[in-house]
Amino acid sequence: MSAIAVYGLVSRRGEREVLSGIDLAFAPGKVTAIVGPNGAGKTTLLRLLAGLDAPSAGRVELGSEPLSSLGSATRGQRIAYLAQAASAYWPLRAHDVVALGRLPHGADLSRPAKSADTEAVQRALQRVDGVQFADRSIDALSQGERARMMMARALATEAAVLLADEPVASLDPAYALGAMAILRDEAARGACVIVVLHDLGLAARFADRVIVLANRVVAADGPPVVALAADVIDAAYGVGFRHILVDGVMQPVAWERRG
Repeated sequence: MSAIAVYGLVSRRGEREVLSGIDLAFAPGKVTAIVGPNGAGKTTLLRLLAGLDAPSAGRVELGSEPLSSLGSATRGQRIAYLAQAASAYWPLRAHDVVALGRLPHGADLSRPAKSADTEAVQRALQRVDGVQFADRSIDALSQGERARMMMARALATEAAVLLADEPVASLDPAYALGAMAILRDEAARGACVIVVLHDLGLAARFADRVIVLANRVVAADGPPVVALAADVIDAAYGVGFRHILVDGVMQPVAWERRG
């Protein structure tokens, strides 16, 4: 059984159709990367999977239940969503920002934490190597450090489905590699991990499955070596790609602009 799935999904913004007739099912224990050019609907799809937006047509199912039938607390317990360029807008302690991931489970920052919440937050901080930042104000951290705390907040939810929208954007290579390794570990624990990426090299290296969105539809869906084949991504991006084999992983490199 799929962890989460969409059927006949359509999304419109005014008169413009962003996604058209999308059918996808996502399995637990796997990392799925969603890639595609700007405006292809990647973030739109992720927000629909999270239940943050409603589809214009079609449906989203979490397990065997319609997502729309579930209350916000239930959705929050079962789906963790890491937004693009996620940040905190108050000078909270980093520890308290991570603890926000426990709110769907009934945590209340104004009261002493339950042991289950304390342990979940501590595990999340350890997994992102962020224990040393726990008592610092979130707005005093570097961009990379804040990104680690945002990742920890999502991990602290301990949800069955983890959705991450460009979690490595504008971050240095060390953090990007570390973040992708964390997502792989989360899948190894049994979570269904779905991540939007612009970096096709990271998708090729870390994803079990790659979905290419282009022109409102799924242009390719399969293992990285299939979905990121030159003919597929050349057409999707309007760019000529070259592929380089690195440690057994085929890495696509944008080489020349077309059109």
